[in-house]
Amino acid sequence: NEGDGAFYGPKLDFHIKDAIGRTWQCGTIQLDFAMPERFDLSYIGEDGERHCPVMLHRVVLGSLERFIGILLEHTAGALPVWLAPIQVQILPITQGHEKFAQKVLAQIKEAGGRAEILHASETLGKRIRTSQMQKIPFAVIIGDEEIKKEQLTVRKYGEQKDQKIKIKELLKLLKK
Repeated sequence: NEGDGAFYGPKLDFHIKDAIGRTWQCGTIQLDFAMPERFDLSYIGEDGERHCPVMLHRVVLGSLERFIGILLEHTAGALPVWLAPIQVQILPITQGHEKFAQKVLAQIKEAGGRAEILHASETLGKRIRTSQMQKIPFAVIIGDEEIKKEQLTVRKYGEQKDQKIKIKELLKLLKK
């Protein structure tokens, strides 16, 4: 790129497109002829003579902040399950369902998942909306029926339809 201030030598820049089609430079590979000379670096070649090495600069993602910004913009904050800081929010319908919610939370954490309980201090509808607004991949609703059948009612982010599944099935979804 003309005028970008690089003085090293030839380079390759890698650009990625964001959600609205803009390109951002992230990765780069550059040959550097200047720094080895400046630091008086040398090596003895096969011919027995001193030679000045060529330094290779490589940056896979560019600035981490830029890459994270592009990722968040591209996904509109709805991170994939493996990357989401909180993968599951557990929503007990009432305080009477909290014990089972704690059991589910423990199983998720034991399996390496990231989860939290949104306690029954607000209405279930508000908590489902909170989960959707926070773009949590899975909201798990727990009530009498779920406790009786030892199953979970799961709503995936962005979907309106709930699924009835066993905890083992949810744990498999978290590993995808």
